[in-house]
Amino acid sequence: MLDALIRHIQKYVSLTKAEQDILPDFFKSVQVQKKEILLREGSSCQELFFVEKGCLRMYFIDEKGREQITHFAIENWWLTDYSAFGTAQPASFSIQAVEDTTLIRIHHQKLTALSVELPIIDKYLRLNLQKAYGAAQSRIKMIYALSKETVFNDFNRKFPDFVQRVPQYMLASFLGFTPEYLSELRKKIK
Repeated sequence: MLDALIRHIQKYVSLTKAEQDILPDFFKSVQVQKKEILLREGSSCQELFFVEKGCLRMYFIDEKGREQITHFAIENWWLTDYSAFGTAQPASFSIQAVEDTTLIRIHHQKLTALSVELPIIDKYLRLNLQKAYGAAQSRIKMIYALSKETVFNDFNRKFPDFVQRVPQYMLASFLGFTPEYLSELRKKIK
């Protein structure tokens, strides 16, 4: 049930068989349908999601009523509104399934209990968050430092399967483009 998650954890830290056997008491595997909302902006954020198969997106609605996508999560990626996770603060983002998705989720209280029972999980999460935060910093730098065409070409080169997998309007939002501009860039490449 948690094979993908255990393999991912083992990339960062070692778990004994006994430690692996503890995990099903804390995590829950669920299937979500395409377009299903997992977190709504303004609500309480109590869950952390690990994508086993599929794709999630995190977004907010700007002052003009447009969706602005800030993150995607595909296989072996974690996603939540980290600022609101487990706090009394309302979520600043919504999370939705882009595809039919199999995910593993953990409630904030269960994560706290797991960290007490299995402290190595804190190290795993810290290392994983460092990597994710570094990727987010690189994305921000790329958006500010490079031309839009270079941003798209670089992203397309690094993640060609992802570019084909996500609807064009979502990719445009994520990269800070209009869908029309992204369409023009794609035509140039063909």
